[in-house]
Amino acid sequence: DGRFTWPVTDYEGMHVFDANPHIIDHLKATTRGEGETGSVTAGTVLLRRETYDHSYPHCWRCREPLIYMAVSSWFVEVTKIKDRMLELNQQIEWTPSHIKDGQFGKWLANARDWSISRNRFWGSPIPVWKSDNPEFPRVDVYGSFAELERDFGVEVTDLHRPFIDSLTRPNPDDPSGRSTMRRVEDVLDVWFDSGSMSFAQVHYPFENAEWFEHHFPGDFIVEYIGQTRGWFYTLHILATALFDRPAFETCVSHGIVLGSDGQKMSKSLRNYPDVREVFDRDGADAMRWFLMSSPILRGGNLIVTEQGIRDGVRQVMIPLWNAWSFFALYANTARGGEGYEAKHSTASTDVLDRYLLAKLGEFVGDMTEQLDAYEIAAACDTMRSFLDVLTNWYIRRSRDRFWGGETDESLAAFDTLWTALETVTRATAPLLPLVTEEIWRGLTGDRSVHLADYPKAADLPHDHDLVVGMDRAREVCSTASSLRKARALRARLPLAELTVVTADPAALEPFRGIIQDELNVKAVTLVDVATASEADFGVSQRLTVNARAAGPRLGKDVQLAIKGSKTGDWSVDADGAVTSGGLALVEGEYTLETVVAGDAAENGATAMLPSGGFVVLDTHVSPELATEGLARDLVRAVQQARRDTGLHVSDRISLTIQGGAEVFEATVTHRDLIVGETLAAQFAAAGPDHALPDGLPGTQTEVVVGDNHAATILVAKR
Repeated sequence: DGRFTWPVTDYEGMHVFDANPHIIDHLKATTRGEGETGSVTAGTVLLRRETYDHSYPHCWRCREPLIYMAVSSWFVEVTKIKDRMLELNQQIEWTPSHIKDGQFGKWLANARDWSISRNRFWGSPIPVWKSDNPEFPRVDVYGSFAELERDFGVEVTDLHRPFIDSLTRPNPDDPSGRSTMRRVEDVLDVWFDSGSMSFAQVHYPFENAEWFEHHFPGDFIVEYIGQTRGWFYTLHILATALFDRPAFETCVSHGIVLGSDGQKMSKSLRNYPDVREVFDRDGADAMRWFLMSSPILRGGNLIVTEQGIRDGVRQVMIPLWNAWSFFALYANTARGGEGYEAKHSTASTDVLDRYLLAKLGEFVGDMTEQLDAYEIAAACDTMRSFLDVLTNWYIRRSRDRFWGGETDESLAAFDTLWTALETVTRATAPLLPLVTEEIWRGLTGDRSVHLADYPKAADLPHDHDLVVGMDRAREVCSTASSLRKARALRARLPLAELTVVTADPAALEPFRGIIQDELNVKAVTLVDVATASEADFGVSQRLTVNARAAGPRLGKDVQLAIKGSKTGDWSVDADGAVTSGGLALVEGEYTLETVVAGDAAENGATAMLPSGGFVVLDTHVSPELATEGLARDLVRAVQQARRDTGLHVSDRISLTIQGGAEVFEATVTHRDLIVGETLAAQFAAAGPDHALPDGLPGTQTEVVVGDNHAATILVAKR
């Protein structure tokens, strides 16, 4: 109950915390050499008394402070094998790697002898019998049922207390026969049980000896980082002491899962999302992805939030499912509704197909390397990056090729997408086991993706130059799209020209048409940066030094950097390093922005490319471009009306569009575009003076398109 007992007679019956003031008084008295000194040893000197706040361990169940009490104990002499433990640690592959010589290695280097006895009733009794008479000392340590039955002459069926404590016998070393061998009262530390797992699980050495010798050490183990002082540690101690080998070959040591408030998850505090609700709403794969893609597998801690879980659904699960849904929808309606059963194929000559397959090969190679190295979070990043290529580039850029599904080009697209989806589901099955299972079985009709072989990068085509070139084209498109958004120029509004100034325009030449179509521009001009400068396009870069950020590091020299940024005495190296006034700046200490001057600023937008060079987007919108943009907006509105009406993607329609003068001009000028994109078998357009008569068949929808132009759309299935 936390109170002192004999032989601490001065404080006997007093709670240990209540005794502190009395102990201090006795220390003072001993120091002064006068007054009541209690049990304090003569000559003890109290140098200083101070009260300060500090962390203190508490029971995690009752929240009461713990009390440390010195008791006799049995020990494993860890210090005797410490050096060998350090040597064997070098044979273990740790993830994250810094654990080996960091947290675990340092713990081993400072290892102390291990107290393995506990004064409890429940637990594994320590198999040690001692003489109850110190005049005739004897200690017996037992290692099997047979040894116990030999010495005590009874069949042993239960190794636990109280049965095991009833086994006594006369002390063979006592000629008088009066002393008795009795088991010590302690039980083993539960970590000794845990540390014995490797061999105890198969009842070694009494059974399965051959199996154990062929399966030890274990291939893989995973637990949270605190087990470097717990399970990992005790496994390592016993494996070293008993077998002179590590207990495991590979270890993943993850961080701690915390509640939404950053504290330890607690049922009473309810500081974490209800797991059942998460599973019902988002699915088990969402939780799994959230954990695997987080810093927790790099040894960091993870705060569980509903938003974090939903981000995984939004970024990965929905794009993957949408890609499968897109494939299934169009494959089932190909060949005039007959459907097309796609197959594994890497034979397509289409540039987008070839690019996707080459990226797929890189993806499989990266995933294999990362998963083999237990870099799970990196594998999740690789998956997320490839899904962006698959959904936001390949499928979107290839959508028209899936219409109809009758030409060889269209069927090649189906085969390519099937190959990509089938391969991706196998590659990511360890990360998203449920979603990939559903998709893979839908693709193949086979039993389970988890029974299939993991894909091999060598089975897929590789084309490094194509990948580099297309990735560069994607970079150009991404940068130019950002300029569109900054100028509030909607994607369906065509623009006159995009100029790309780059060090290797020839590498982008094969993708000129793709860039032009993706950015909805009438022309793409490629310029060698060696023949043109930023100034030719009214473009310059401006460096601004952040004195508050750079000051603590540079001190008074920060003024030299600021002066250099204003006078032009600054530069950016090929590797992106910035120098100003002769001083190197680090990220966060400066801002580098692109400035467009003169007419270029009014009629163009410019941005630097991350890999070098820059783009110039002509933002002037002529009346002709505005009209075409309005027509494309109408197409988008009709497609939405088709979906809202419940029409199938292959259904032909009767279409009527009525609106103001601008809308009417767009429908007349770009009639073929609207008819072709919307599958309109019959089309009519009406101006502002011709309202649609009542009673026309179909679904009528009021929309606003372009720059706030009202229009009425009438859609009916043909």
